[in-house]
Amino acid sequence: MTNIGFIGLGTMGRPMAGHLQAAGHRLFLHDVVPVAPELVAAGGVVCKSAKDVAEQAEIVIIMVPDTPHVEAVLFGPDGVAKGPLKGKIVVDMSSISPLATKEFGKKVEALGADYLDAPVSGGEVGAKAASLTIMVGGPERAFNAVKPIFDKMGKNVTLVGANGDGQTTKVANQIIVALTIEAVGEALLFASKAGADPALVRQALMGGFASSRILEVHGERMVKRNFEPGFRIELHQKDLNLALEGARALGISLPSTAVAQQLFSSCTAHGGKAWDHSGMVRALEMMASHEVAKA
Repeated sequence: MTNIGFIGLGTMGRPMAGHLQAAGHRLFLHDVVPVAPELVAAGGVVCKSAKDVAEQAEIVIIMVPDTPHVEAVLFGPDGVAKGPLKGKIVVDMSSISPLATKEFGKKVEALGADYLDAPVSGGEVGAKAASLTIMVGGPERAFNAVKPIFDKMGKNVTLVGANGDGQTTKVANQIIVALTIEAVGEALLFASKAGADPALVRQALMGGFASSRILEVHGERMVKRNFEPGFRIELHQKDLNLALEGARALGISLPSTAVAQQLFSSCTAHGGKAWDHSGMVRALEMMASHEVAKA
């Protein structure tokens, strides 16, 4: 089986790495915090740096929060680029800037390796269930080589184009997710304020054209008042910043995306940066002086 490096073993990375171990791959692991004991117990080899991971692994996977973190992992003093990369594949599964990704890809390819950007959608639930959607940009030969590994972590794996196109697809995904959370929040708030039972309204809507995964999962969170993070508001804010910065560069307007970002900012101002992104409904509730449901 392939020797795989996995850098970044947090909420998403930990279960993703676990699926690869369960499939029989030997993993070389690195994180800024102690590696989860269950990964070590399953045979994971802890490495002291990203460079050490690159020295041991044929394929290096990165799953960290933001663009500067990926840059540091790749090109820092003890980064992946300091190790031997010729003939290897580097896979960034973080959600970061498409423009930066294109530059990272060029630098890695100049060192003799292939580079894939492969951000994911599905959150912690999808990571644990190995049902992530994986959007990949990069050379087809590298995609074909890594596809069996992607299949251990996700259900919907698509090569969408060249380096950067995976990240662009993820930004588009996050626009849709944010706006759908906002729509579900408004709908349930309206129903609740009008005197209807929001749980029953949600149940009824699940059988119609308004049905969606967001209504199913995050609508339930809103009704049950469960805002423990599967995907934190601060991370979704980062993704919408990428969307709005990209829109400015392209000379287009994303008005509803800007509104969603302001609602997230309201939550953050009230101490909610670590709430699950379904907690956007709280910003709507504060404006209405009414909660969708009681805890």
